[in-house]
Amino acid sequence: VPVAPVGTWTGGYAGLSLGGAQASSGGSEETGLIYGLHGGYDYQFGNGIVLGGEAEFQGNDDLSVNGFDVDNVSRAKARMGYDLGPALVYGTAGVSKVNTSIGEATSPVYGLGMEYKVTDRFSVGAEYLNEDFENLGSTETDLQQDSISLRGNFRF
Repeated sequence: VPVAPVGTWTGGYAGLSLGGAQASSGGSEETGLIYGLHGGYDYQFGNGIVLGGEAEFQGNDDLSVNGFDVDNVSRAKARMGYDLGPALVYGTAGVSKVNTSIGEATSPVYGLGMEYKVTDRFSVGAEYLNEDFENLGSTETDLQQDSISLRGNFRF
């Protein structure tokens, strides 16, 4: 039985994600499939604390709510976590930009995640995120979105 590697989380990574989102606006709620591409860099300190940054682009499979389409979301996030050997648990926060059929908006984003090293070069994990977009485009329409994604990362 192979043993998962235990080592540093320092270095770059790039990966793909697949999951689900629940979007709500104006009393309307919809769920849908989401998928994305992300990349970032982590630095592990000697005490087990891991700090990093990540850029992410996320699309979806026809997510519509309250009469408009949610096209995609771009994010810039910082993350801080703790090394538990082959696992990393972390909190994340940053800024998101949503593109919809009625306009775009930005929002703070925050969430929690966990990553597990399958090998020195590949890890899998899950991440939950929450966003509250206000005044989409030039409208007074708001959008709240919760998402959970399964992630695969190539680490280098």
